Amino acid sequence: MEKMNILVTGGTGMVGSAFKKIKTDHRLILVGSKDYDLRLQSHAEKMIIDHQPDAIIHLAARVGGVKGNTDYVADFFHENILINTNVLNSAQVNKIPRVVSLLSTCIYPDKANYPLTPDQIHLGPPHKSNFGYAYAKRMLDVQSRAIRQQHGLNYTTVVPNNLYGLNDNFDLENGHVIPAMIRKIWEGKNRRRPVALWGDGSPLREFTYASDISKILFLLATSKDDLSKTINIGNTGEHSIRSIAEKICNYFHYSPLDIQWDTSQPAGQFRKPSCNKEFVKMHPDFKYISLDEGLRQTCDWFSGNYPNIRL
Repeated sequence: MEKMNILVTGGTGMVGSAFKKIKTDHRLILVGSKDYDLRLQSHAEKMIIDHQPDAIIHLAARVGGVKGNTDYVADFFHENILINTNVLNSAQVNKIPRVVSLLSTCIYPDKANYPLTPDQIHLGPPHKSNFGYAYAKRMLDVQSRAIRQQHGLNYTTVVPNNLYGLNDNFDLENGHVIPAMIRKIWEGKNRRRPVALWGDGSPLREFTYASDISKILFLLATSKDDLSKTINIGNTGEHSIRSIAEKICNYFHYSPLDIQWDTSQPAGQFRKPSCNKEFVKMHPDFKYISLDEGLRQTCDWFSGNYPNIRL
């Protein structure tokens, strides 16, 4: 295969930074918000002119947890619409032939049939806890399809599930569930105090290690796969939030009995299992990292780098 220039937006984030571990003859170009402010069309244009990519893996986004999405819902919608529109429009104008964009499982309707399949994405409103971010991601899917139809360019979107891993955002307001729990439990242990977690721990989630997602995106960007349809790419298998908390407690030798579940706070959707059979059909030999191994690596990385991480 001819050597490609593959541009990765959001290259300093959790999934983006995992591309550094991919061994390849292709040229991976990782860019972050300090390189280009993709909320500005001029920056998106300059990024593409500077690097002349053969393919783009689009990860850049403003992201956060339940609280951040609730408190700043308009900001999440506005900024993500700008980022996505600018990147895809600049890519289309410059005739970049292939763009693979990462969506989010939160785009699915609150009331959907399980397991979640991409043909259901636009069949109803998303959960109210993060509807601004979810609708912005849905429009990324719409714009990708529109460009593919009008301009004949191979632009597609893929849906992960809940992600975690090294270089995550462990900020308690803007972090997702696993990094937030890792930080709270680690600090609870070291400060010898109880830990408060939102909800009752009963919601079920699927989790995928960030390095698995980077490998999958790389496969899709460099392969000859038919990307005319959106596909789910996450690791299937549900785990309760409570069971994840207990695993983290075990890694840090902290008693789960010291966790105080705050049922006055929202916990998000109860469950949202997904179907990844289309990806499995494309790459049947791909092996996901187990939750236990991924959590072990993440907890080890966190404890070894704390506090010099995103807090």
